[in-house]
Amino acid sequence: MRLTILGGGGFRVPLVYGALLGDHAEGRVTRVTLYDEDPVRLAAMARVLAGQAAASGAADAPEVTATRDLDEALRGADFVFSAIRVGGLEGRAADERIALAEGALGQETVGAGGIAYGLRTVPVVRELARRIARTAPGAWVINFTNPAGVVTEAMAEELGGRVIGICDSPVGLGRRIARLLGVARPEEAWIDYVGLNHLGWLRGLHVGGRDELPRLLADPEALESFEEGRLFGAEWLRSLGAIPNEYLHYYYFNRDTVRAYQEAKQTRGAFLRDQQRGFYAEAGRPEEPAGAALAAWERTRAEREATYMSENREVAGVGEREASDLESGGYEKVALALMRAIARDERATLILNVRNGTTLSVLDAEAVIEVPCLVDANGAHPASVAPLPLHAVGLVTSVKAAERAVLAAAASGSRADAVKAFALHPLVDSVSVARRLLDGYAAEHPGLAYLR
Repeated sequence: MRLTILGGGGFRVPLVYGALLGDHAEGRVTRVTLYDEDPVRLAAMARVLAGQAAASGAADAPEVTATRDLDEALRGADFVFSAIRVGGLEGRAADERIALAEGALGQETVGAGGIAYGLRTVPVVRELARRIARTAPGAWVINFTNPAGVVTEAMAEELGGRVIGICDSPVGLGRRIARLLGVARPEEAWIDYVGLNHLGWLRGLHVGGRDELPRLLADPEALESFEEGRLFGAEWLRSLGAIPNEYLHYYYFNRDTVRAYQEAKQTRGAFLRDQQRGFYAEAGRPEEPAGAALAAWERTRAEREATYMSENREVAGVGEREASDLESGGYEKVALALMRAIARDERATLILNVRNGTTLSVLDAEAVIEVPCLVDANGAHPASVAPLPLHAVGLVTSVKAAERAVLAAAASGSRADAVKAFALHPLVDSVSVARRLLDGYAAEHPGLAYLR
């Protein structure tokens, strides 16, 4: 089986390859093709993967090839993993800086930064979807490109149900809660989770037909012993009667978080930009053994994970991340489980980003939502879930309206649609600010030149 990774020079690619190295079952991925437009990043990542293969000692390690030719990368692919970053980390740093200057959040998937990122990414992924449909019509597309919800919805216009979005946030949340509740086999628990990408709530964790979440909500000390509990605080979680995705901290504590980001020495995007410049320069040295490239990647990843959402933890006054929250087990394992379920018809239940259908009555059928899905050889099918509570309906529908305006702007090239996308988002509370944000982003990003 062949896997093509679009954005093959991306920093998180070794997580995917590491998961593949541990898969020795029949029908596994035997060939990985890395596609990237940046030859330096592509070469560096190929060296890291070579170091992984050597360190594993596996005689059946998937073959790795690298190319800058998109059609060559797509031909014959059974699965296509999309993990591109339009504008690179320089673009992300600009997204954050421009938003913060207006007193708005610039995070890459939430608020003004997410809208700017979506506006320059959607035209690119629509073209990618067309190329995939033409060159690899039988391939399944697994999308991790952010903002994952709106990007998956854009690609689904061309690919329908053959594109499925994944995210590691719900997986990590479910794993932490299952561990805290003493669930021996977390994979056997049914996680009642519903929302949009980076905007969801865990409302129950069922084991043997019994919901164990009320037991956790009744224990304030236990509630504040894991990442989300420390971020939101026991009192707020008990008020909600649910555990929000960590990204909801940007909504529930927005003013505090914006202030913390404004006061920080460096934004997250700028930190990652500078950090990865050093990594790619080190990993790409041809005179160094592949093992050195792998070691550089591992050091860089450890620092990256430890500093994740550091401003949010500062606002919550909870200090550094716990060691248990740094464990791997995120999107790469979801991607592998998803590929296995489809390729081998091994039925699985996974939290994924898929078309709504009739799952949530407050949204139309084509809206991409993030819910538990039953996966088989025919793809991912959203499970039935209880209706959203009123507070969640407001956030979900307003954010989906902003996403739809992004899709409209990317199709029409209309400045008015782009302004609408910013203005409708609940974290951008002013049409005047929306107009200034668009002017700032358009001046900074060549990828927004299509807006008129």
